[in-house]
Amino acid sequence: MNETRRLRRPAEGGYARGDETRRRIIEAAIELFGEKGFTAASTREIAALAGVNAPALQYYFENKEGVFRACAESMADDVWTTFAPVVESAQATLETHDDVDALVDAFIAIQDALAERMLHAPKTSSQKLFFMREQSGHEPQIGSEILEARVRRPLNQVSARLVAKISGSAPDDPVTLIRMVSLYGQLMLFHIAPRSALSILGWSEIDAEKEVLLRSTVREQTRALLRMWHSEGAALAASPDGGAAPRRRTSTRRTG
Repeated sequence: MNETRRLRRPAEGGYARGDETRRRIIEAAIELFGEKGFTAASTREIAALAGVNAPALQYYFENKEGVFRACAESMADDVWTTFAPVVESAQATLETHDDVDALVDAFIAIQDALAERMLHAPKTSSQKLFFMREQSGHEPQIGSEILEARVRRPLNQVSARLVAKISGSAPDDPVTLIRMVSLYGQLMLFHIAPRSALSILGWSEIDAEKEVLLRSTVREQTRALLRMWHSEGAALAASPDGGAAPRRRTSTRRTG
């Protein structure tokens, strides 16, 4: 897909009105891209839903690819407002602290922000569908590239660095990354497959009391696992070979 040109904006006093028009087009496009997908949603439908004419859409976004890019950028910016403070705080902790408690607290703060985003951030069904379609890999690659660059990569990088420093491993070690993903997976199940998760618990919804239980349980498990990995890493570093030996998988297969 060709790179779209920089979006045009009205000059002088037209900024406020132009921004409002642009916002309406993006909201309409997210709804239609979510419901129909990029290929099936037409620029004419997007313009009609936004209450503008087709030339206005072209004026602000050049073409449908430009609209899709703007949708991904808007959603990435919205998501990043939740994570920016805790990511910046975690980066500062990594630079200034070696204390395991401070590092664990920094990771849990990111995890809490994730829970807050999943449980309380306003999301329409169209926004959820937009993300689902993007994750399926059938939508334009530029959407994933924007979300990766603006949200996922910085969030995952700082999280991997925290797990690595706590456990005495490398941030790009597959074990480190699997551990990071597994810690976040405790919450992601309630976001990706909420019906199944609630069914297992016998819950119809996550009310305030159940949310406290969910979040406190995840925090306790996360803290326990991170401390355990820290202890294992410290023991490995103190071993005669200084932790130089590669990890070995313990086999339970019986021989003979």
